[in-house]
Amino acid sequence: MAKKKVDKKSKILKYTAWVLAIIALMLLSVVLGFYFGYGSANSEVAQKEKTATTKRLKALEKIEKSLQKETRKPIKARLQEVLKNETKISDKIKYLSAVHELDSSATSFPIVSKREIKLTTLKPRLAIIIDDVSTKRQVQRINALHITLTKSFLPPSHDRPNTPRLAKLEKFYMVHLPMEAQSFTAEEPYTLRVSDSKTNIFKRVQEIKKLFPKVHYINNHTGSKFTADETAMNKLIYALNKNKIHFIDSRTTAQTKAPKVMKSYGFKYVARDVFLDHEMQKDYVISQIKKAIQVAKKHGTAIAIGHPHPNTLQALLESKKLFDEVELVQIDQIY
Repeated sequence: MAKKKVDKKSKILKYTAWVLAIIALMLLSVVLGFYFGYGSANSEVAQKEKTATTKRLKALEKIEKSLQKETRKPIKARLQEVLKNETKISDKIKYLSAVHELDSSATSFPIVSKREIKLTTLKPRLAIIIDDVSTKRQVQRINALHITLTKSFLPPSHDRPNTPRLAKLEKFYMVHLPMEAQSFTAEEPYTLRVSDSKTNIFKRVQEIKKLFPKVHYINNHTGSKFTADETAMNKLIYALNKNKIHFIDSRTTAQTKAPKVMKSYGFKYVARDVFLDHEMQKDYVISQIKKAIQVAKKHGTAIAIGHPHPNTLQALLESKKLFDEVELVQIDQIY
């Protein structure tokens, strides 16, 4: 009887041992599977990271080479890239020759008369005003030159609503104020007219000051009829003076009354000497730049006016060595 009980216990222990052994084997296989699987996964992840790193390094190397290539490009080529979209409709500007600025009856472009010839050891100063600035793209093109130029912004209009916002980003700027011309069909909105009352002209100047809070200088856009009218100019100079704004005469007519009116107020008369782009060919613009430099050398200072046409900007770029003969300054250093 005792022997049967021992055999029964022995069988139970034997079965238990087998069960435990099987469980141990199962646990071992799970552990081994996890270990080898984890290692394999780690290896796969590491390989993927290595591949991704290699791709990133190749991409960075490609970008670096591209940047190095771009840096080696001549500045002329870079400017041409900036200008290549000139004809895009987003500009919303149909460029005209600077001829539209001048009195159609004028046969020459009057350089300010009776200017004192100055012999000085100081470097002559030349201010170049770029009129008709109206869009972000134009500002970018002008800035790409890295030349000291005075931007003169047109007041906002339906097609060019952002000029005050663009001017706000500038440390220094002018306003190119539209005035009545003898004959010009593409007149700007809110153009000052000879028939405008003193009150209306004053209100318009106040509006300009509100739109362009930092403005201290304006020059006339067209204006061959307006600036030739002494009464109209008296109204304007009065309004500008009250708003602490100086007038720079673009001299769009030889009949301008600005010198007489400015003298009556006791103000210094300051005016354009040379139009750079009356003709829009690059060679012509360069010849006008040389003329402006000669005027500066003769009188100590000079003012030239141009427009943001591609050929004008290209001519300015190619004239950098010529500008070594003068000091390029903003208009406030001429006044």
